[in-house]
Amino acid sequence: MERRVAEWLGALARIAAFVALFGLLGIALGALWGMLPERLQDPLAAQAVVVSIAALAAGALLIRVVDRRAVAALGLAFSRTAVQHVWIGVVIGAAGLVAAAAAMLATGVLEYGAQPGTPAGWITTVAVHAVMFTVAAFAEEVLFRGYAFQVLARTAGPVAAIVVSSVLFSIAHGANPSVGLFALVNIFLAGILLAIAYLRTLSLWFATAVHMGWNWAMASLFDLPVSGLQMFDTPLYEPVVEGPGWWSGGGFGPEGGLVGTLGFAIALLLTVRWRRVQPDPSIAAARPLVLRSEGELDAG
Repeated sequence: MERRVAEWLGALARIAAFVALFGLLGIALGALWGMLPERLQDPLAAQAVVVSIAALAAGALLIRVVDRRAVAALGLAFSRTAVQHVWIGVVIGAAGLVAAAAAMLATGVLEYGAQPGTPAGWITTVAVHAVMFTVAAFAEEVLFRGYAFQVLARTAGPVAAIVVSSVLFSIAHGANPSVGLFALVNIFLAGILLAIAYLRTLSLWFATAVHMGWNWAMASLFDLPVSGLQMFDTPLYEPVVEGPGWWSGGGFGPEGGLVGTLGFAIALLLTVRWRRVQPDPSIAAARPLVLRSEGELDAG
């Protein structure tokens, strides 16, 4: 009993240290970003870059100094498996969104009209969006499925960590435009998908790729709102969304309706059933916190 209490106290202390370091680094980096020329101070880019660096630095420092493990143990090893996980993850995320959009098209709630643009402009736009959404997805993954999540999973077990992190992930989107109860439930489900993506592979690269594939397909390929944000525009075509919001998601985008639930379910099925979605040996060798010494998930 005393040992268990000590484990919990140690875990809470490490999570508190992560939150404190993340906050301090975020403030410092935000101040530095504010010193850049005004033309470079895009709010979304600033948030993504600052969160990425602050969460990664805080997690890397703690896992090295406190847990005495390599940074790769966070889920960030560079390996052949990591490259494979990236393309598989993008395919899985995009496939889930394609399924959601196909359901909208099949039921007539989504149609497209022509918009000015050129094929070269379309290619440039989707390429730029790919970079933007990669950075944004990495920021959220290293924050919500990074060090604090992994400490909690080791102490309380993966199920508790999945639920807690997914609730926090949903709350973080609570102030987005056009958000509603259905949207918050779907964001919670997205958190479950991404947590399982990490736990299946031990790789934050894979979770980031799934996350990026979904958002990139939603914003670039289908020109739909991303979690209520409508600041991304793809040339050549313009969507028109009609019909009940409970189905289409309305102004929040597919994540706000039942089509989003369908898409997340398909992405989760692919994540669980795809044979190549397996632990990265390079990360496992670094002894991630979520593994027991014999290589099995710590059930708490």
